[in-house]
Amino acid sequence: MRVLTGIKPTGRPHLGNYLGSIRPAVALSKERETFLFIADLHALTTIRDATELRELVCDVAATWLACGLDPERTVFYRQSDVPEISELNWILACYTGQGLLDRAHAYKAARDTGEEVNVGLYTYPVLMSADILAFDSTHVPVGQDQKQHLEICRDIATRFNHYHGEVLTVPEPIIDDHVAVIPGLDGRKMSKSYGNTIPLFFERQGVKKKIMSIVSDSTPLEEPKDPDSSLVYQLYSMMAPTDRAAEMADKLRAGGYGWGHAKKELVALFHELFEERAKTYDRLMANRGELEEVFAAGAQRARAQAADTLDRVKKALGLL
Repeated sequence: MRVLTGIKPTGRPHLGNYLGSIRPAVALSKERETFLFIADLHALTTIRDATELRELVCDVAATWLACGLDPERTVFYRQSDVPEISELNWILACYTGQGLLDRAHAYKAARDTGEEVNVGLYTYPVLMSADILAFDSTHVPVGQDQKQHLEICRDIATRFNHYHGEVLTVPEPIIDDHVAVIPGLDGRKMSKSYGNTIPLFFERQGVKKKIMSIVSDSTPLEEPKDPDSSLVYQLYSMMAPTDRAAEMADKLRAGGYGWGHAKKELVALFHELFEERAKTYDRLMANRGELEEVFAAGAQRARAQAADTLDRVKKALGLL
């Protein structure tokens, strides 16, 4: 079983990213062979500033490493450092029908809202397919909103294999239907587009203020409270061990314990989880050479695998 995950560097990592993506991916990497990459080529569909892109790539990489990703166990690389992916992208594009791309959700959403649709956005699923197929990935973790991209990848791989034999590995999805939506400060899904995020490391000085500003009901201190209806408790229960979450729930139901107390416990738990990790993040961001060494080592391992796949594909096509 070989698992592949990509992270698009289009925003600063926040608590929702950690709970929904980073923590489960790091845990999975300890059990399975894992390839994990920073998708900087995908980011080019929207980012036009070179300095911004470099900063976002470093920020995302430093965050994942600070949160426990082990580059010795995981093949961790920057997408643009593996040119075999781009070459495979063109080959796969020649096996991809226009109708398949016309049905892609991201393209249709941009088109319907009047956004600019560049060719990169339109062919995004093909590059994503190259990302996956270049490494003979057997499984790809995807949410329900990303499931279609993997279905397109499977269609492309199956079409190629129809003409040339079992050359490409057709991946299977890893879908956890029980993954909860991580709520933001306003109760909606935590997202940079809503401005309701809790930052992990970048501009983290305001975390306490953000958490203490979460709106709660006016139930008096001495009265029992329903933890399940509380945004503060929802976040706490997603971050804390089960026994500690149960302890807070019991205190809320018993009364004599207010939302202010719960918010302070949430602040304390946040610092408990990320204070030491922040030191690693700060070190990496201050020493970009260390990040580049990690990328270089990962690219060497990634290119070896991608080159094998590309050679196999080229032989099937008659290009070698």
